[in-house]
Amino acid sequence: MSHPLAEKKVVLGVSGGIAAYKAVELSRLLVKEGAQVYVVMTENAKQFITPLTFEALTGHPVYHEIFGGEASASMEHIRAAENADLMIVAPATANSIGKMAHGLADDPLSTLFSAFAGPVLIAPAMNDKMWSNAAVQENLRTLKKRGVEIIDPEAGDLACGTVGLGRLAEPERLLTVVRKGLLRQSDLSGLRILVTAGPTREPLDPVRFITNRSSGKMGYALARQARSRGAEVTLISGPTHLDPPFGVTLLNCQRTGEMAQLVLDHLPRCDVLIMTAAVGDFAPESVQKEKIKKNGEKSFMLKLHPTQDILKEVAQQKSNQVIVGFAAESENIVQSATEKLQRKQLDLIVANDISAPGIGFQSDNNQVVLIDRNAQVESLPLLSKTEIADILLDRILGQLNER
Repeated sequence: MSHPLAEKKVVLGVSGGIAAYKAVELSRLLVKEGAQVYVVMTENAKQFITPLTFEALTGHPVYHEIFGGEASASMEHIRAAENADLMIVAPATANSIGKMAHGLADDPLSTLFSAFAGPVLIAPAMNDKMWSNAAVQENLRTLKKRGVEIIDPEAGDLACGTVGLGRLAEPERLLTVVRKGLLRQSDLSGLRILVTAGPTREPLDPVRFITNRSSGKMGYALARQARSRGAEVTLISGPTHLDPPFGVTLLNCQRTGEMAQLVLDHLPRCDVLIMTAAVGDFAPESVQKEKIKKNGEKSFMLKLHPTQDILKEVAQQKSNQVIVGFAAESENIVQSATEKLQRKQLDLIVANDISAPGIGFQSDNNQVVLIDRNAQVESLPLLSKTEIADILLDRILGQLNER
């Protein structure tokens, strides 16, 4: 019987919280799939689960003392960090998250984290008020900027007796994320991926502009996930409030014409172009040099003209790249997206219903439909944009392999 994670080495970090019992089940599931699991524990974690429990399940000594342990002199934490394929911290308390975000290394977990150079997953678990604390959220944003993937907690009954967001994700969900992370590791290595993201802005005068509600989150998620899977990524971004993904080359722009020029300049050097940007369709015919004033007028006439069609020009200049477009539609979603795919000569298009509440623009989640050049339609459930990014990258990789 083959094991999905055979030969894979995983470091499981456990910090001090009642959810540590779920780490026991996670370690069992990982071992069952063939992974070699090396557990590192904080002192507080030992108040809930003993190292012996993990040693019995994994067959490996548990690193739980910086000084005084039998393996201290052999720099055990450095060796584990050098040899592992992936590290997951579950549960991660607010305290441990703060240490990892600020480079503190005063316990086995934070010390090993600071020495680990591979991909890291962090699964927080805490009281709902702690989870929403501004400092905790800022620490999580800091870790995300450095390429750490956060597995958001779930809502439910908490150990403190309240009901809210803060429960550690269930072991089966954690296993799924670990499995995907390990099996997708470096599968995009050697590929050059160009991503556009965010809105464009077309100026009316020195202080006003026409834009749209795009946050850029989908494009940034794609750039981040592609980079984590080994691709060389260039991100062309309109104005957003997002931090650039770690290891990605970021090129900023404002107007549609600027984005078009950057795309066409970099197109010959990429293998994949993913156009997630919400490019403005129209721009003012002229830009006023001075601020437009009311001057008592009851109405104001604004003349617009179509902006540059970036995908149309890409279709004329592309060689053998995989070209992916996005379609934000409010009606006839599949039909409209399919027509755009054919008209723009795309290999794949991602469509979503912008009239549906709570998803799409500004949201961390979306519900999309994937349509390929063979008219195959795949409807995805409501997922995080990070999950959608990985599924889309899987489909792109499939198309590249077919070629």
